[in-house]
Amino acid sequence: MWESESDSGVVGGGGREYGNGVLSSNKHAGVKTDGFELRGQSWFVATDIPSDLLVKIGDMNFHLHKYPLLSRSGKMNRLIYESRDPDPTILLLDDLPGGPEAFELASKFCYGVPVDLTATNISGLRCAAEYLEMTEDLEEGNLIFKTEAFLSYVVLSSWRDSILVLKSCEKLSPWAENLQIVRRCSESIAWKACSNPKGIKWAYTGKSPSPSTANNLASSSPKWKEPKDSGFYSSPSRNNNSNNQPVPPDWWFEDVSILRIDHFVRVITAIKVKGMRFELLGASITHYAGKWLPGLIKEGSPDEMSVSHGSNSSGGSSGPDWRGGLHMVLSGKPNGQHQQDSAPYLAGHGISPKDQRMIVESLISIIPPQKDSVTCTFLLRLLRAANMLKVAPALITELEKRVGMQFEQATLQDLLIPSYSNKGETMYDVDLVQRLLEHFLVQEQTEGSSPSRMSPYADAGIPRANSISGGGGGNGSSNQNAKMRVARLVDSYLTEVARDRNLPLTKFQVLAEALPESARSCDDGLYRAIDSYLKAHPTLSEHERKRLCRVMDCQKLSMDACMHAAQNERLPLRVVVQVLFSEQVKISNALANTSLKESTTLGEAMGTTYQPMIPNRKTLIEATPQSFQASWAAAKKDINTLKFELETVKTKYVELQNEMEVMQRQFEKTGKVKNISSSAWTSGWKKLSKLTKMSGHETQDMVGGEQAGVDHQPTRKPRRWRNSIS
Repeated sequence: MWESESDSGVVGGGGREYGNGVLSSNKHAGVKTDGFELRGQSWFVATDIPSDLLVKIGDMNFHLHKYPLLSRSGKMNRLIYESRDPDPTILLLDDLPGGPEAFELASKFCYGVPVDLTATNISGLRCAAEYLEMTEDLEEGNLIFKTEAFLSYVVLSSWRDSILVLKSCEKLSPWAENLQIVRRCSESIAWKACSNPKGIKWAYTGKSPSPSTANNLASSSPKWKEPKDSGFYSSPSRNNNSNNQPVPPDWWFEDVSILRIDHFVRVITAIKVKGMRFELLGASITHYAGKWLPGLIKEGSPDEMSVSHGSNSSGGSSGPDWRGGLHMVLSGKPNGQHQQDSAPYLAGHGISPKDQRMIVESLISIIPPQKDSVTCTFLLRLLRAANMLKVAPALITELEKRVGMQFEQATLQDLLIPSYSNKGETMYDVDLVQRLLEHFLVQEQTEGSSPSRMSPYADAGIPRANSISGGGGGNGSSNQNAKMRVARLVDSYLTEVARDRNLPLTKFQVLAEALPESARSCDDGLYRAIDSYLKAHPTLSEHERKRLCRVMDCQKLSMDACMHAAQNERLPLRVVVQVLFSEQVKISNALANTSLKESTTLGEAMGTTYQPMIPNRKTLIEATPQSFQASWAAAKKDINTLKFELETVKTKYVELQNEMEVMQRQFEKTGKVKNISSSAWTSGWKKLSKLTKMSGHETQDMVGGEQAGVDHQPTRKPRRWRNSIS
C-alpha cells in the first residue's frame, strides 16, 4: 500500500493511463506539437500552425489554439464564443486558481503533451480543472477525473504527499476547501499520526539530527523513492526500519509544523477526534509555537532561535528555513524550464503582527482542556504574547484560567510580564498576577472537594510537565504543597516588583494578603519584599509603613531575619519591638525544649522515672548552645538600647512639659488674664484654709486615739497617701 508513491497505475477510461504520475492521452488534440517553448514571459506551442488564442494570466502570456481547449474546457468554450475580438482572441484569466503554473499544465494536457503529476502541483491542477470545467461531459477521462483519481489513490495513501498537498493548498482558497482537498488531506494525516508507531512503514522528518548525521543521510539514497530527475530534495528522514530504531511518539511533530495555522488547526482537531493522548497534542502545539513564534519557547535573541533543518540542494538562501525540513522543488519540466520552489519562504522575523495574533488565538483555542497538557511556562509566554498582540479578551481570560490550574509550576521569570496597558502605571503587570493567583485559589478550592488529582502520565512517551505531587499523600497535602510553592513564588515576585517606584502600596498589600496564612510557614520572603518596598519608597509616612508591615507575621521570621529586622532603620519602632519580643519567646521555648529533652534522655539512660529539676535562669543560660547565647546576648543588648532610647524620650518630654509651665507662668504675669489669675488665687486660699482645718481635726483625732492602738493606723496611712497624691 505504501509503495504507491513509485508504482505505476492504470486508470480506466478510453485507454488513458498515468504511469509514475504522468498523464498522457492516445488521442490527438487536432494540433500536432512537440511541446511548449518559453520565450521571456510568453509560452508558445512548438508547431507550424499560427496561434489564434492569447490567454493572459498575471505577467505570463500563452499563445495557444482554440480547438484543443474548446474540446476539453467548458469555460474556455463559453468565453471564446462570447468574445467579439478578432483573431487572435484575447482572454484574461487572472482569477484562475493555481496561476500560470496550473494553466500551463492544463494546456499541455489539452494538447496531449505528457504532464508530470506530483504532490506539489496536483492541488493547483485539480482546482484549475474545476475552474476550466474540464468534466467528463466534454470528453471521457478529462482532467478533473484524472486529477481526482491521483489525489484519491496516490496522494491520500502517502504521509509525505498528504503533507505537501495540504501545504500547497494555502494559496488555493476557497477552491481547495470547496473541493474537500483540505478536509481529505487533514483526515489522512490524522489517521496516520494516530497509528501505532511500531507499524509505521513510511518516511518522516522527525527531529533535526546533528550535522554529521544529516550529511550522511543526504549522501544516501532518497527515502521517498522519487525519480532521479524529479528534482526533489528530502531533508534527513528516518523510518523505523533504519538501524531498527523505535519510532518515537512525536515522530509527526516536525512534518505537521510546516503547515499554515488554519490547516494545522484542522489537522490537530482531526487528531483530537480520533483519540490522541492530550499530552502529545499539547507537545505538538508547543513545537508549532516554537517554530512560528520565535522567542516564545526558547530564551535568547530571535536569531539564536531560528530553526533550520537541512539545506537546499540547489544552493538556496542561507537564512533560517521555516518549512519544517520538507524542502522541495517542482519536478523537472521538459525543455529545461526553470524550477520553482512550491512552499513559500517563511522566516519567523517576517510574520506580520496580524498573522502572529491569528496564530496565538488559534493555539489558545486548540489547547487540550486537561491539566498538564502543556507546561505552565508555555502558557505564561503565550499569555505574554497575547497581551502584547491585543488578543481578544475572552481568549485571554480563558488562558488566564488555564494558567491558574497549574500556577504552582510557574517560575519568577515567567511571571515578570511587562505591562502593555496604555496607562503605563507600573513596569510589570501586577494586576495580571493578581488574577492568576485568584484563579489558582478558586481551582484549589474546587479540587479540595473533588477526588485526588489524576496522574495522566502513565504510558506517556514524552517528558511530562513539571508538576507538584503530594508524594503519595492525599489531596489535602498536595494542595498544601502547591500553596506553599505559590507563596514562595509570590514572595519572590513581590521582592522583584517592589523596586518599581510607581507600584502603589494597595496593590502590594492586596497581592501579599491574597494567600491564606497557612500557605506560609516562614515569612522571610515576605520580609525581604517589604524591605525592598521600603527602600524604593523612602517617602512613606509612619502610618503607611505600619500598614505595610501588618502583612507580615513577626513570629514566622527566622533567626537571621529577626537579627536583620532588629537593625533595620526603615521599619517602624513598634515592629522592631514585636520582632525582638517574638525572638525572645522563641529562644525561651527552645531552651525549655532543649532542657526537657536532655532530662528525658538522662532518665531513660538511668532506667528510672527521672524527674528533672527545674533549673534556674543561670543554669539555663549555661546549658544553652553557643549560637543561642550569642543571639540572646545580641537581642538583650538591643532591648537595653531600646529602653535607654525610651528613657531619653521620656526625659525630653518632662523637660518640654516644664518649659511649657514656665511659659504659662510668664504669660500669666503679663496681666492679660487678671480675672483668671485672681480667681485662681482665691480658690487657692480657700483650698489652703480647708486643708488647714482638716489638718487640725486630724491632729485632735491623733491625740485622742493614742490609746486605741494600731487599729486606726491603717485607715490614716491611706488617707495620708491620698492627700500626698492630691
